[in-house]
Amino acid sequence: MCSGMYLGEIVRQILLDLTKRGFLFRGQISEALKTRGIFETKFLSQIESDRLALLQVRAILQQLGLDSTCDDSIIVKEVCGTVSRRAAQICGAGMAAVVDKIRENRSLEHLDITVGVDGTLYKLHPHFSRIFHQTVKDLAPKCDVNFLLSEDGSGKGAALITAVGCRQRELDAQQQ
Repeated sequence: MCSGMYLGEIVRQILLDLTKRGFLFRGQISEALKTRGIFETKFLSQIESDRLALLQVRAILQQLGLDSTCDDSIIVKEVCGTVSRRAAQICGAGMAAVVDKIRENRSLEHLDITVGVDGTLYKLHPHFSRIFHQTVKDLAPKCDVNFLLSEDGSGKGAALITAVGCRQRELDAQQQ
């Protein structure tokens, strides 16, 4: 539950819970807040933008039919940041485990590796990639990972990765 497909819904569920507890929207649960999928992941990226003032956060919430106060906007911004940070750290932890395992399997003291990355969340979210990179760096300190943004889509990216992997295997076999 860390991909862009789920983050908006996770935020909506948290906002719903906080509203039921009386911490948000004066405890009034709107029909909009009950609507699955109403809080799209793009709203997280917009709300977490460093350029966005609280009045603009409030405008986004009102656009969603959520009557909010300035305090509500602060809480919503914090929820969005927490959910996004969690997602980036989960992805980073998985990547760190993979690259560190590659390093161990190759019996290397240090690994330099390039990883292809694709996805709207990685490309468009204002903080996701930075948190993701930092998590990989923190959890796999013996690996220098260069992230290469793929613009071709997942299918072409997967084919390219497979081709590169096969070619590398051939080169390794020739050297032995």
